[in-house]
Amino acid sequence: MIVVMKIGSPEAEINRVSEELTSWGLTPEKIVGKHKVVIGLVGETADLDPLQIQEVSPWIEQVLRVELPYKRASRQFRHGEASEVVVDTPDGPVVFGEHHPLVVVAGPCSVENEEMIVETAQRVKASGAKFLRGGAYKPRTSPYAFQGHGESALELLAKAREVSGMGIITEVMDAADLDKIVEVADMIQVGARNMQNFSLLKKVGAQPKPVLLKRGMAATIEDWLMAAEYVLAAGNPNVILCERGIRTFDRQFTRNTLDLSVVPVLRKLTHLPIMIDPSHGTGWSEFVPSMAMAAIAAGSDSLMIEVHPNPKKALSDGPQSLTPEAFDHLMQELSVIGKAVGRWQPAVALA
Repeated sequence: MIVVMKIGSPEAEINRVSEELTSWGLTPEKIVGKHKVVIGLVGETADLDPLQIQEVSPWIEQVLRVELPYKRASRQFRHGEASEVVVDTPDGPVVFGEHHPLVVVAGPCSVENEEMIVETAQRVKASGAKFLRGGAYKPRTSPYAFQGHGESALELLAKAREVSGMGIITEVMDAADLDKIVEVADMIQVGARNMQNFSLLKKVGAQPKPVLLKRGMAATIEDWLMAAEYVLAAGNPNVILCERGIRTFDRQFTRNTLDLSVVPVLRKLTHLPIMIDPSHGTGWSEFVPSMAMAAIAAGSDSLMIEVHPNPKKALSDGPQSLTPEAFDHLMQELSVIGKAVGRWQPAVALA
């Protein structure tokens, strides 16, 4: 259930309503919107009469039931308003959200060595990317494929962060590594293979850094939103949803099928920001530009694009990685679409 307070409701009255509802055995969560305050109610609300809650205060405008299973992730939970995820980086805060400029995340699949990750960070930042992505721990289909350098790669990401001033996004695979990752990363990624690792989602939800939740390879949209609900229910309100392609019947020409229809669908269902990963979504660098442009036109809040100084020698995902030169050219193309839809922020030149 959600309790919508009237415009201009006194803070003392909002707190009093929350305290009263807490005494009923409910957990109120205050959500401050642009014009109104909404109190989300978590707990046993099935037998509650909305009129009974309405009588708690004359400042209550209306009481609505949230019928969807993903309560906190539902757009209804915020009374239709989009949420913002603000991420602190060395260069300052970056905001992900429906009413903010597009945020571009770029970098290699895996952190290979210091020279490579630092060079990539500097070059993608010069082209306009705000975040560096790079895997320290890599989930691979084959046990014989490169699995990442682990903790030593985190040190290299920290170095790249220090040199470039960019925010860092990297993946957690095991809860045992979470504390080490949190020390370095500005955002914690939960990959497609762990989207329904519920124990991991609870642990990630209990730590303070924002969470990037990738869609599972065979996950429905409801599966995905319920996974986000685990993170939100554990106490972390800062979740970004990342579409990275799903498995369909044709894998001859693309690695996955990039489901761009999720952008308008998610916009209707959830308040959470949306990211599109056209690199994993297609699996081939030549297809990335078209899908990236289409994602901006569809209304995505962010893009994640794989970039490597020498894709032919990449230890993982080389075929889908752009060179820094190709990425710079793509950013110029993306700016045309971004400006047309009012979602583009000019790149800041390196000092």
